[in-house]
Amino acid sequence: MARIRALQRSLDAARASYGHECLVALGVVPEDSVLCILREAADAVEAALAPLGQLASVEPTGEKDGQYRFDIAAEAAALEVLMKAGLSVLSEESGLREDSRTSLRGDEHLLAVVDPVDGSTNAHRGIPWYATSLCVLDGDGPLAAVVVDLAHGTRFEAARHGGARKDGVAISPSGCTRMGDAIVAVNGYPRRNIGWDQYRSLGAAALDMCAVAEGVVDAFAVSTGAELGPWDYMGAMLICVEAGAAVSEARGRDLVARGHADRRAPLAASTPELLVQLEAACVEAGGL
Repeated sequence: MARIRALQRSLDAARASYGHECLVALGVVPEDSVLCILREAADAVEAALAPLGQLASVEPTGEKDGQYRFDIAAEAAALEVLMKAGLSVLSEESGLREDSRTSLRGDEHLLAVVDPVDGSTNAHRGIPWYATSLCVLDGDGPLAAVVVDLAHGTRFEAARHGGARKDGVAISPSGCTRMGDAIVAVNGYPRRNIGWDQYRSLGAAALDMCAVAEGVVDAFAVSTGAELGPWDYMGAMLICVEAGAAVSEARGRDLVARGHADRRAPLAASTPELLVQLEAACVEAGGL
């Protein structure tokens, strides 16, 4: 009975602060409630970017290296939805924004980790590999995530213990178990071949890791000196895990990071066997 009352309070708070139609049904679980908000934030980002036309023509802000006006437009759109829903937000562009209101899970603090446009340089150069990454964390880590491939209009999403999907269809990794057979996506420029069959350096970590989740590539690694912020990988990490891929951190650190200055070197692989080989190869080579 107490659990039912707590769920009802969560739903009432969600409806009062957010008003999304998918929160109306009494049987919805909290993870789905959060996922609905992330979908709405993704919708808002796409709507904000549409009037800008070709992102390659959008000028830099001049305020921060590698920041473009589309980054700011996308962030503003996402923040409006997420803050209205009572979430605190950690964004690449503006850092941490706290919200003291009651969250969707009662008194538990929820943090939305946001990369408004992951792969901004690709977008500015007209390379069709860039995304919006949205992930909500609770006390146990990633709870729900949406990653939008902005160039192609496709969406990856996952909720804890709920599997991972691309445009509503369940996805799974390739099943590759041998490094010698693997195509590895690398963030940054690799200094050496660590035994892969081939590698790709595509320029948007969120999409790179989603590619592992759906079996397009077999693994993902970060090159030496190219550690990532939480917004770069957090959403895609949950999507990988829920799809059945294996993830770890190259130096053994906890991948669940909540600070704007935090940096990590995530690894992802289609199978645990391949992840072990990837970790060992990185260590033996003294970095990628």
